[in-house]
Amino acid sequence: MAESLYIASLEPNSGKLVITLGLMEMLSRRVDHLGFFRAISSVPPDEDTHIQLISSRFNIALQAEQMVGVTYNQARAWIAAGAENRLFREIISKFKQAEEQCDFLLCEGPDISRLSDIFDYDISIRIARELGSPALYVSSGYGLTVPELLENVRVARESFRQLRCPLLAVMVNRVNETILPQAKDELRQQCEADIVIDLLPEVKNLGNPTMEEIVEALGAEWFSGPRTGLQRDVRDLKVAAMGPANFLNFIRKDDLIITPGDRSDIIFTTLGAIASRNYPSPVGLLLSGDLTPAPSVMRLLEGLDDLDMPIYRVPTDTYRTAIHAAAVRGRLRPNYERKIALALGMFEANADIQALEEKIRVPASPTMSPLMFEYTLFQRARENRKHIVLPEGEDDRILQAAEILRLRDVVNLTILGDEKKLRSRAATLGLKLAGVTVLNPRKCGFYEEFVETFYTLRKHKGVTMDMAFDSMSDVNYFGAMMVYKDMVDGMVSGAANTTAHTIRPAFQLIGTPPDVLLVSSVFLMCLETRVLVYGDCAVNPDPNSEQLAEIAISSARTAEIFGIEPLVAMLSYSSGTSGAGTDVDLVRRAVAIARQRRPDLRIDGPMQYDTAIDPAVAGKKMPASAVAGRATVFIFPDLNTGNNTYKAVQRSSGAVAIGPVLQGLKKPVNDLSRGCLVPDIVNTVAITAIQAQVAEKIMPRT
Repeated sequence: MAESLYIASLEPNSGKLVITLGLMEMLSRRVDHLGFFRAISSVPPDEDTHIQLISSRFNIALQAEQMVGVTYNQARAWIAAGAENRLFREIISKFKQAEEQCDFLLCEGPDISRLSDIFDYDISIRIARELGSPALYVSSGYGLTVPELLENVRVARESFRQLRCPLLAVMVNRVNETILPQAKDELRQQCEADIVIDLLPEVKNLGNPTMEEIVEALGAEWFSGPRTGLQRDVRDLKVAAMGPANFLNFIRKDDLIITPGDRSDIIFTTLGAIASRNYPSPVGLLLSGDLTPAPSVMRLLEGLDDLDMPIYRVPTDTYRTAIHAAAVRGRLRPNYERKIALALGMFEANADIQALEEKIRVPASPTMSPLMFEYTLFQRARENRKHIVLPEGEDDRILQAAEILRLRDVVNLTILGDEKKLRSRAATLGLKLAGVTVLNPRKCGFYEEFVETFYTLRKHKGVTMDMAFDSMSDVNYFGAMMVYKDMVDGMVSGAANTTAHTIRPAFQLIGTPPDVLLVSSVFLMCLETRVLVYGDCAVNPDPNSEQLAEIAISSARTAEIFGIEPLVAMLSYSSGTSGAGTDVDLVRRAVAIARQRRPDLRIDGPMQYDTAIDPAVAGKKMPASAVAGRATVFIFPDLNTGNNTYKAVQRSSGAVAIGPVLQGLKKPVNDLSRGCLVPDIVNTVAITAIQAQVAEKIMPRT
């Protein structure tokens, strides 16, 4: 059973980091202590962008210096001195030290193109052999015909065979999509059956630099506009040397405009293009020649408080500025969530994940980390992709989450709002929102139908037609009606609205199944090694015994949906029979009711939190309990206790709290915290999609 895997490449610009990222994401689902190592790095460890990205995303326990064998300078010096064996010994020593601290270590081989002046072509394979790691070979298919691609793979495979290095898989990256089917067929005929073969298409945007990367590479100085959020991809560079009238004919979306700093006419023309609905929006302006606009222009720019276009200046002339900017390549960085999602989406859509897992043969971890849980959510959501509506389209976090969800191919999405405004804002944020539907409730063709339906459903409650019009103007009511009419499978809201504002429409339009007494909520608490369920922490303030029993049954059902074995602890300030009082008796009655309704459910209480979670305490206070010390579902006696407890655990332990997840509705609607982060939205949407899958099995669409 492999405890490490070596990623080798014998070609320049193979996109190896994309493969590394995809493999780490795949392994993170099954490995508790996952490690990353680079045999040879061109920069000091704390400046290595591969290490920065992998460490930040996967919480690698190793320090940066523990993740590098040697630097390029060290390698060159030893080879020049004829001390190649010393090079191998140093890499092996550092590798083994890192391996001792991990359950699995993914090792990235060196970029051969940078070593070709001193090293043999096969150095990367020889390192893998010395480390004793099976290898995955990454080949570049960029710009190649099928015969050229096949020849590259053939030569590499022969090198692995001659050097007696086991080869588990071959991934050909950056392949032209037009030749993918033919290349895949011919490559599989050429390779042995026991080698996994995957071809991944070229994704142009991954190689495009962002405005931020160009500014950093050129050492540009801020001049005007936003200083942050420069992560929009630069599609092309345009040197503006002609007059404004002709220049406008050449502007394209996502261009970076380069012009001398004294060309006020081009500055105004570019600003006009951004403001105009008739012209595409450039990424920004780069002023060359160490020149600044006239004072009157400076004053005008200073007064544009809402200017969304960044303007920077450089000392070099226009020609050199364009040459330097064109040389900048896009990279994957820890804060580039859109590019990371694009890379992972491409990998997961084209790599045979099951075959790779079988080949690497990593045993499934008995624990569940937050990253493992997130990966599982995405995998399950993709199996039967659902359609989710996000009503709060004017919130930037919603747009950013939507981009990630679509790039990862998790769900289909509809966002409510004015399409022109939302897509313009998305472009400013560097988002594409490709494949995302944007719907304006007041201008869609079924607004009046929704009003009529709402009036019909609620007139017995005193709702008038005017009130129905007002309600359907509310995006949460409109989104809930889309769920009710099966136009979408679920709704997620609450980033900008209160919990009540989110769930009230769901209560009125969607309702509960006949066997559910009330709607409640849980938080999925992702701790370092497991996921727990806390309920109810958001909806019911002071439940009685019947309601507590219902919350427990619903929470157990939610736990099962997400692969958590339900062991339900009904919490109180007393454990077992040791205490008495109104509050304890209420919980005791709830346990009895739940057991009567669900005899198969393992549920116990009342018990204190430490009794529920700590086996040692449980052994003293409730030794006969099948739940105490092993609980996975924690039911709090009231909202005050539950809400404070989940926040205390979240803040003090670093747990990831996903929720509140609403339970008990016929179709899923979930609430967000107004302080939610983009990953919170992404996870909640994935959870909603999985709930929709389950709801469809229970109540199939007619």
